Amino acid sequence: MITEVAGIRIGHWTDEIARTGCTVVLLPEGTVGSGEVRGGAPATREFDLLAPGRLVERVDAVVLTGGSAFGLAAADGVMRWCEEHGHGFPTRGGVVPIVVAMALFDLATGDASVRPGAVEGYAACEAATGGPPALGAVGAGAGATVGNITGAPRPGGLGSTSVRDGDLVVGAIAAVNAFGEVVARGDEPGPEPFASAPAAPFESTTLVVVATNGALPKTACLAVAQGGHDGLARALDPPHSVYDGDAVVAVATGAVEARPDHVRGLAVRAVAAAVRAAVPGGAGGGAG
Repeated sequence: MITEVAGIRIGHWTDEIARTGCTVVLLPEGTVGSGEVRGGAPATREFDLLAPGRLVERVDAVVLTGGSAFGLAAADGVMRWCEEHGHGFPTRGGVVPIVVAMALFDLATGDASVRPGAVEGYAACEAATGGPPALGAVGAGAGATVGNITGAPRPGGLGSTSVRDGDLVVGAIAAVNAFGEVVARGDEPGPEPFASAPAAPFESTTLVVVATNGALPKTACLAVAQGGHDGLARALDPPHSVYDGDAVVAVATGAVEARPDHVRGLAVRAVAAAVRAAVPGGAGGGAG
């Protein structure tokens, strides 16, 4: 699990009836992060500050949420929780938590009037632990679907995995709500390429957090996030469509020395495995 990276804590808020929820990834002090969006229909918050060259390098929490753009309000509750616990960028006016959020579309799955907000984001923080997180139809994966390209989508969900090389650990958690279908290791055919627009466009998106205990600068975290997108391309066909808001955040806690390309390669494997693990009866397979 992603919680194999020491200091990472995961919490969920889930509405099983409305089939929506949010997931928070709480990060240890000093965590550096970056990220990249490749899908054509993103819903994100604070992604601009993840770019190398921006002043702030730290990230205090990442929120994965349902509710489409409405669900980005869950980050307000995570901000409040982090401030109360002293987590954030220090300023003369107090700490300012750096909370990145990304949302997927699940409004058509359950009750569209129920969306994660500030109260729900705060509750997810209160529920966070460093143990193995609940996975599947929970948190941001509660209303997720996959295979929308086929016209007969099936349940998606939340998946997590980790890979290790000696003391170096790279973990991933993915909320899989993809327009495409999950495939195994790229050796089985995916769905036929779509010749016309689907009946319900812009209702997809896969969200990923990659975490490592390696010591990486912000520029290297961006490369790791790009490796995470390579992992999506291994496990989803097609990835990064105009109908998806595919987004990856990569964070490094800095506990052990690491080469950026090594971490990026492990991230490719971890993300592909997390995507496959997220989908009940999916393609399966280990990290690869």
